[in-house]
Amino acid sequence: MAINTLQEKYLTELSHIHDSEHRFVAVQQEMLAKATDPALKAGLEKHIAQTGQQIENLHRVYELLSEKPDRAECGICSGLIKNAQSGLEVEDAALRDCCIGGAATMVEHYEVGVYRGLINGAELMGQSEVAQLLRQNLQQEEETAQHLESSEPMLLQAAKQREASAA
Repeated sequence: MAINTLQEKYLTELSHIHDSEHRFVAVQQEMLAKATDPALKAGLEKHIAQTGQQIENLHRVYELLSEKPDRAECGICSGLIKNAQSGLEVEDAALRDCCIGGAATMVEHYEVGVYRGLINGAELMGQSEVAQLLRQNLQQEEETAQHLESSEPMLLQAAKQREASAA
């Protein structure tokens, strides 16, 4: 789709994050099934539940904009999913947990960036209720990113210890 107006740009980005949330929740479920670290698993479980609410918020955003919910595939999302899925194939559980945590962190940072841009656009358009719904999603994404980032050193240490004991 050619983008000729700010509104079209906004709706394109909205359709990308809408599709991404749907696709990311599916890969998060795959990650959850392969994760072994209890804190990582708990974080994934919590975020999977939050993603359902985020999708509902996006449907409400479309409603407020008098638009039909749309999903358009985003190349960034596809790359992040491919990266996440490659980590799921790692044999060693501790190393796999590191890969899962790292991939999930990348996903969260992408989502944070998209939501910040959408909030700016909503504010520019005078859509305060839209901006508020998107801020709810942003807050959850930021909290998840922070949780993942804080657990990363522990995951790395576990993988390092596993490698050292195998050598």
